[in-house]
Amino acid sequence: MAEAIGKWSFLAGVVIALIAGIGMGVGQAWANNMWITMLLVLAGLTVGIVNITAKETEAFLVASIAVLIANTANLNSILPGAEMIGIILAGIVSKIVIVVAPAALVVALRAVYKFAAE
Repeated sequence: MAEAIGKWSFLAGVVIALIAGIGMGVGQAWANNMWITMLLVLAGLTVGIVNITAKETEAFLVASIAVLIANTANLNSILPGAEMIGIILAGIVSKIVIVVAPAALVVALRAVYKFAAE
């Protein structure tokens, strides 16, 4: 049951992040709504608590770092002549970061606790 909740939370978080990221990229005010951000954070926390097992910790944290680094890229200017695509990509990545960061925090804290407990 918990595994299904984690999978659905991840899927919902990604779908909401894609829709809100596209909305943000095309300048829709609703895309920066506090409630959307809270849904994304809750989805990320659920994924971090429920979905990521101890053996998946290292791979998940590496993937999280990759997503966080991708967010620092200047995606707005990645495609000269097609700036709107870059703006939409930047919006999507920034919303996906809102899902991944809380999950990464939970997983990293569990890893640190595991090291400290040994």
